[in-house]
Parts: sequence; structure tokens; C-alpha cells
Amino acid sequence: MDSLPPRRWLVRGAVALLVVSLFAPAVTAGVGYLTTTSDPTNLRASVESPANGTTVVSIQGFHFRGYANDRKPARLVAVGPEGTVQWVHDGTGFNATWFYDVDPLENGNLLVTSTAKGSTLVYELDPQTGERVWTQRLPIHDTHDVDLINGDQLLVANMRVPNKGDRLFIYDLGDDEVVWRWQFDEHFPTSGGGGAGDWTHVNDVDKIGEGRYLVSPRNFDQVIVVDRSTKEITMRLGSDDDHDVLYEQHNPQYLESESGDPTILVADSENDRVVEYARRNGTWTRTWTLSGGLNWPRDADRLPNGNTLVVDTMYQRVVEVTPKGEVVWEFYAPWAPYDVERTAYGDEAGGPTMADLNVTGNYSVHGSAGIAPTAEKRTVSFWMVETFSGTPLENAADEFARRWSHVTPWIRPVWMGSWDFLYALVGLGVLVGWSVGELVYQRGRIRRTVGRYVR
Repeated sequence: MDSLPPRRWLVRGAVALLVVSLFAPAVTAGVGYLTTTSDPTNLRASVESPANGTTVVSIQGFHFRGYANDRKPARLVAVGPEGTVQWVHDGTGFNATWFYDVDPLENGNLLVTSTAKGSTLVYELDPQTGERVWTQRLPIHDTHDVDLINGDQLLVANMRVPNKGDRLFIYDLGDDEVVWRWQFDEHFPTSGGGGAGDWTHVNDVDKIGEGRYLVSPRNFDQVIVVDRSTKEITMRLGSDDDHDVLYEQHNPQYLESESGDPTILVADSENDRVVEYARRNGTWTRTWTLSGGLNWPRDADRLPNGNTLVVDTMYQRVVEVTPKGEVVWEFYAPWAPYDVERTAYGDEAGGPTMADLNVTGNYSVHGSAGIAPTAEKRTVSFWMVETFSGTPLENAADEFARRWSHVTPWIRPVWMGSWDFLYALVGLGVLVGWSVGELVYQRGRIRRTVGRYVR
């Protein structure tokens, strides 16, 4: 009768089986990705109601130290009413590594804000030819928004300036000089916001009237209006660390109700929602909230038909939703979509407020086709929050989930799902632990073997 194998071999076999099982989902996903598509953008759409004209999506993309990742490219994508890709534009050939804000111009061209290593590139793109009409290189780092105002001036949101020197400025293209500056440290405490390397993270600035600029200093959790002449802040929504109002928001849009109430629609990113606030009798009131099924939205635009166009960044999609949250048009555009414009309406077209539509309150996103593996319950982050809600570990789980959802998309291969990546990490940890254990267990044999060769 054959003897049974030693216990250590049973343990080794069990560990090997565990490692293979943990890596199997990632391997399967990778094989499926390679055999079904050669397009690294993986562009797909689902349309319930055709859009009014072309939609342009800027995809931030991924790069490390100036080198792009071909599987997570920075691109502009034009999408037709039925979801068909009309054209794709990238920065190949002129070192544009990330794309941020894109604005339709009156002549039908697009103003593009992009970054290169150590500088910001602003240019006018002719979408018919794919050529740059003009390009202006600004010696500033990682700028998210530049707007063309007054015909030939660039209104710039300048973040990450050394020594907390973040600012707004206006650069005159004709005169080739800065003609106006506004310093954040003259209006905000330097003890607040983010760290010295990314203090305000001012990610958006828009002209909303003559000499009036809507500004989004993300790390101060607020939206402000700056007067060009007086340089005073004339309106402020939110305050630093008051996360019930805003939490590291992006790309606010200024609206006005029929009764004249100033209204701000904004992607409340860290709260995973889109919110609308109306100012009445000097007080801001939240009139509309869109949440559920959103993961770090970074743009929200009200359309003339009352729908809202939302960039749902970490779910890698753009959705058009009705006032009650029903998805009628969606487009998946990895990697990390940042901004969206429906070109038929021009820049910051605007539309009715929810108060004017008599649709106020809280609504959840629903009706998504779910054509990519991004349904909320499929993610590690959602599972962590749901599982530990109401337990002593709730706060720790929430923090882990937030960090996981914000960090892993930048390092996770584009073909891996959230759970595939977690299993692979656990598998790698088990493999490393097994290797260390074997080294410890075999240390005597290793020492003797090495000793024979060094004598």
C-alpha cells in the first residue's frame, strides 16, 4: 500500500491551487480582452433617445513621468447622436499627454486644454481636419481649465504653483502678456486646502457675466464668484471641510431660475453625486441631488431640454439623465473621462433649473444599460461600504473604499475588473508569503548548498 504524501506537500499543493485560483479571473479577463478587441479605448454606447448633435468627450488618460500608456490613452472622442464614434483625436506628435477641458467655439472649432511635461498646451482644434489652428504653450504645470474670453484672451486656472502661489490670470494672445492676476493667498488662509504641492487644486474657471468669473478651488470644497474689477469674492457656496455641502467638487455650471435666483449645478465628486443649489434671500438651498450609481463624477452640464449630461469618471462613462435620474444616453470612454460638451449648444449652454421644472429632491441614477463591468454592486469599494456599514469598522472601511476607488484605476490594467485586480493582488501576496516561507523552511539546506560553493 502506497504511503500518503508528506503533509508539507499537501500544504504546498493547497497553496499552489489557491494562487492559481486567485490569478485565474485576471488571466481569463486578459485573454478575453486580447481576443475580442484591439482598440485600447474600448468605446461603446447605449442609446435610449438620440442626442441632439455631436457630443465631445475629453479622456484624461494616464501617463507616468511624461510617458503615455497606450492602453489608457488621452483622447478627444466625438460621438454622434446614436452613439457612433465620429472621430478620435489624440496628442501624438506634439507631446500632449493629458486632456482636460474642451470648449466649443462659435466658429465650430474646439478650444482644448491639455498638458505636456512641465507645461500647458492650449490650442484651437478644427474637428473637420483634425488640425490645430493655433497653439499656445504656457509655462505652467498641470492646468485643468483655460477659457477663451473677449475674443483673444485666455482665462486660466493656474494650480500647483510653488509656495502656494495658485492664481487666476488672463493672458492676452495679441499682446503676448498677462494682463490680469488674482492670487488665492490674498483671499484664502494658507493653512487650509491641500498641501504645499497641490494647495487649491483650482480645476475650473468660467466667465458667467461681464467681469464675473465662476471658480472651483477643489481642495477648499467650495465654488466662488470673483469680480474682475474689485478682485473681491462676491458669492461663495460651501466652505473648507464642510463636506455636507461640497467635497472636492469639479466643473460647476452657473444657472439662473426664472425668478432670478442664482443657481449652481456642480459635480460633487468625493460625495459621488451631482447637486444643484439655489441662492434665495442670501442663503444657499440644495434643490436637487443625483446620486446612486455614480463614482467620482467630474462634470455636469444642464441641457436645454432639462436633462443633465454627467461625466461619471471612475465608471468610465458619460450619461445623459432626465431630471428624475433615468439614463437615456450613455457612452463608455475609458480611460478617465474628464469633460463633456454637446457641441450643438456651444460652451456652457445652460438650461432650466430643477426648481423651474418643479423637480426637486433626491433622485438615483437608473436605467443604465450596464454594458461595461461597472455596475455599482460589482465593485470592491461598494462591497466594503455595504458590508461594514453600521459596524465599528465603518469609518475604516469607508476610507479604504475611497482610496481603493481613487488609486487602483490608475495602476490597474484596463482589461481587469475591480475584483479581478483585488484577487490578483491577494494572489501576489500569497505567492510572496509562500516564497518567504519556503526560504525560511529550507534555510538549512540553502546554507549547506551555498557553503559547498564558497569553500
